[in-house]
Amino acid sequence: MPAKKKIKIHQENESENKKPKDAEKSIPDSKIIQKNDLKIENKDRPDDPLKEMEEKLESLEKEAKESHDRFLRASAELENYKKRTQREMNDFRKFANESFIKAMLPIVDDLDRAIESTCDSEHANSSVVEGVSMTLKEILKVFEKFGAKSFDSLGKSFDPNFHQAVQQQETDEHPDNTVLMELQKGYMIHDRLLRAAMVVVSKTKPISEEKDLKAE
Repeated sequence: MPAKKKIKIHQENESENKKPKDAEKSIPDSKIIQKNDLKIENKDRPDDPLKEMEEKLESLEKEAKESHDRFLRASAELENYKKRTQREMNDFRKFANESFIKAMLPIVDDLDRAIESTCDSEHANSSVVEGVSMTLKEILKVFEKFGAKSFDSLGKSFDPNFHQAVQQQETDEHPDNTVLMELQKGYMIHDRLLRAAMVVVSKTKPISEEKDLKAE
């Protein structure tokens, strides 16, 4: 009896350890399902070369438009910079000597007054006066060379942009605010005021004073 039991146990172990060869080569069901899912996804989303080309073309057109806009902005900024630089250079050339000429104006005023003070003198034709007059003319030529010259104010209406009124004089021969006397000449440098003219302007006499004068 014990011998039969050993044989039975041995047979059972062999049956339990025995595995089919097909089972060793079989693929798990989960892997099969994943492969099938990938195939289904690829079928649902097929590659479309024409659509991809259209998307790329649209992207390139957008990029080209943005590059063109940046180019136009850069060109406009460069052109504005050139104009601004040219304008600044022109202004520098025109007004580079402004400070120097303005510093020379008091000397010109002194020479002018010296000539005027000797006009009615017996020394009016002397060589000294002639030399001073020639010196003044040469200085004024240099001024004109750099765009600086005096402007006339006598007999003109008072303009605060060009005149500095230092006195009013009553008169009935001129309208109000007419320049009667020029105490110091005004100067321009190109289209800019270099120095305002110091002037005396007219003021109409009161009516009561006019009546008193007529009665006398």
